[in-house]
Amino acid sequence: MLKEFKEFAMKGNVLDMAIGVIMGGAFGKIVSSLVSDVLMPPIGLLMGRVDFSSLFINLSDTSHPSLVAAKAAGAPTLNYGVFLQSVFDFLIIAFAIFILVKQVNRFRREAPAPPPAALPEPTNEEKLLMEIRDLLRGRQ
Repeated sequence: MLKEFKEFAMKGNVLDMAIGVIMGGAFGKIVSSLVSDVLMPPIGLLMGRVDFSSLFINLSDTSHPSLVAAKAAGAPTLNYGVFLQSVFDFLIIAFAIFILVKQVNRFRREAPAPPPAALPEPTNEEKLLMEIRDLLRGRQ
């Protein structure tokens, strides 16, 4: 059983997939940082100094000045600012994957199939056999 698992794990596709998952996780962290640390602050500044990560709707009866205070108090909140950042993360990752797949498909396009080669001329032996076949058909 261990031998079968080793054979399965060492197949090229499984290793490629594992490498892709690991790189995807790292890429996701990079994109999350890009969105939260680079893109959202200027967008928030343009929208009147809004910090998207602190945008929330308080679902409790008590008032809380910030998302951190609401979470510390254990109040239920609807964190739409964090959701917006996640949507931006997804859109950037989806666009990057789209571009990657598009480029890979461009390089993988198969060359058009060559036209079928003309059949070679039958040999003398084949010609004689065809004549015999035709004569036998004519006898019936």
